[in-house]
Amino acid sequence: MKKIIACLILLSITLPSHAFFWNRKDKALEKELQGKGYAGTLPNLEEKTEKSKTKVTTPIFESQEGFSDPSELKPVPRDNPAFINIIQKKDKTSQYVNDANEIIPMLENLVDCIEEDNENLQLFVTRANVLSMNIEHLSEKYAGKPESYYESFKKLLEVNRYVKSIALLRKEAVTYQRYLAYTASGSIYNPENIANQLQYLLEELNSAILLLREES
Repeated sequence: MKKIIACLILLSITLPSHAFFWNRKDKALEKELQGKGYAGTLPNLEEKTEKSKTKVTTPIFESQEGFSDPSELKPVPRDNPAFINIIQKKDKTSQYVNDANEIIPMLENLVDCIEEDNENLQLFVTRANVLSMNIEHLSEKYAGKPESYYESFKKLLEVNRYVKSIALLRKEAVTYQRYLAYTASGSIYNPENIANQLQYLLEELNSAILLLREES
C-alpha cells in the first residue's frame, strides 16, 4: 500500500514537467515551419471531382456544301403557282383580259390601214393576217372555258370572220375584176361594193375595241 502511494506521488511530480517539455517542442516546430507552406498530406482532389467531358452537338438543319457558291443556288421557282400567287404580288387582272388586250393594238392597226391608206392592199392583207392568227390562237386557248361566253370573245370571233372574208375579197378583186366586170358574179368585186364592205368592217373593228376596253 505504501508503495502504491509513493508511485502516485512520484507521477504527479514528474507529469507537469513532461507536458511542459512537449508543449515547448510543438511551439518551436510551428515557429520553424511558419511561412513555409502547408505541412501535411493534401487530399486527393481527382477522386472528388468528375473529369470534364467534351460534348458534341449536331446542327438542327443539315448543311449544304457549296451554299455560298452562286452557281449552286437553286433558281427562283417562277413556274410554281405557289410562288407566283403567294410570294410574288399576284396580278388581279385575269389572264384572258391580258391576252385580249394584246389584240387591241392589232385591231387599231387595221383601222388605221382602212382610214388612212385604203389603197395599200399589201399592207391591209398583212395586218389582216396578223390579226386573224392572234384571234384564232385566243379562240383555241379559251375554247370550252368560261371565257368563251364573254361578249368580247364572241365579238372577236365575229370580227375575225369579217377580216378573213374581206381580205380574200380584195385579193380576188385584183385578179378577177377585169374579167367579171360585166357579169353578175363580177359585181361583188366592183370598187363600190368593196368600199361598203370595208366601211362595215371598220365599224365592227371599232366596236370590238370599245368592248375589249370596257372589260379590261
